[in-house]
Amino acid sequence: MRLGDKISNAAEDAKGKVKEGVGDATDNERMEAEGKGDQMSASAKKAGENLKDGFNDATR
Repeated sequence: MRLGDKISNAAEDAKGKVKEGVGDATDNERMEAEGKGDQMSASAKKAGENLKDGFNDATR
């Protein structure tokens, strides 16, 4: 996984956690759900990158 991808995924995850926390604190269910979605998106991207890295390692 490229460093830029790792940073981008970590930033998206952090943004999601903040959104979720603010949504929870303000009883804003939509913002809380968006935050959870951002975190799931970051996790999926990370998993895809890990899979791609594993494939690249196996073909070397």
